[in-house]
Amino acid sequence: MAKNRLGKGLSALIPNVKDNLDNKEIVNLNINKLYANIDQPRKIFDKEKLEILSESIKNYGVLQPIVVKKEEDGYMIIAGERRFRAAKMAGLKEMPAVIKDLPLKDIMEIALIENLQREDLNAIEEAIAYKSLIENYKVTQEEISEAVGKSRPHITNTLRLLNLGDKVIKLIEENKITPGHGKALLRIENKELQYEISQRIIREGLSVRETEALAKNIVEKKDTKIKKKNKDPFIVDIEDKLRSIFGTKVNISKGKKKGKIEIEYYNEEELENILGYILEKQA
Repeated sequence: MAKNRLGKGLSALIPNVKDNLDNKEIVNLNINKLYANIDQPRKIFDKEKLEILSESIKNYGVLQPIVVKKEEDGYMIIAGERRFRAAKMAGLKEMPAVIKDLPLKDIMEIALIENLQREDLNAIEEAIAYKSLIENYKVTQEEISEAVGKSRPHITNTLRLLNLGDKVIKLIEENKITPGHGKALLRIENKELQYEISQRIIREGLSVRETEALAKNIVEKKDTKIKKKNKDPFIVDIEDKLRSIFGTKVNISKGKKKGKIEIEYYNEEELENILGYILEKQA
C-alpha cells in the first residue's frame, strides 16, 4: 500500500502538475502575494546559483510556472520556490503560476519528492527528506530508492548522517566538511569528540580517507583499553568490509573454536536492508 501511495505521489501528483500545465489556466500572480511553505524541506539556497537563475529570468523570463495553493492571505508555493526567489531577485512584479487545490499531506509529499530529485540538495536536507517520507508516509527505503533513482545503500548511509552530533551536522550543511567526512566520524560515538575531529578536518584539510584512518585509530585505541589487547588484523579487515557493505557498525568476537558476528541496526528499515542483502546473496 505504501509503495502505491508513493508511486501516486510521483507519477500522479508531480507529473500531473507539470504535464498538464497546457490544460490548466496559467495565471500571473502578484509576486508579493506569494510565500514559501514553512515546512519546505529545502532550507538553504545557494546564493550564486540563485543569481545565475535570476540573470536567466531577466533575459528569458520564467520558463516554467510555479505551482501554488490559494490561502486566505495569498498563495503558498507548492513547487518552484527556487524560481520564485530568483524571480524576486530579478525584480519581477508578477509570477506565472498554476493554482492547485491539494491536501496539506500531498503538498508536503510533492515538496519532498521534488527536492529529492534535484541534484544540488545537500546531504542533510536529503537525509531529513528521506526520514520524513519514512516516518510520515510509512514508505520503505527500497520504495524511495526506486522513486528517486538512488541506491538503497546510499539512502541508508545518508540517513545515518542524522546520528551525528548537531554541531557536526551544521558543518556539513555549511559545506565546511563533506558528507564523506561525516560518515567517517560516525565511527566515533562521543559527539564532542566528533566535533573536535571535524575542527581538525577543517584546520588541517584532512581528506575523507585520512579522516577514516584517524577515526579508526581512535576507536581501536579505545577498544584496546577495554580489551587489553589488539584485535586480530584479519578480523578488523573483515569488520571493515562488512561495515562498508551494510553501512553500519559490525563487531566480530572470535573465540578458540567459535565466534559471533554482531551487526548493529537502528530501526526496522535498516534491519530489512541487512536481511535483504543476505537473502539476495543466498538466492
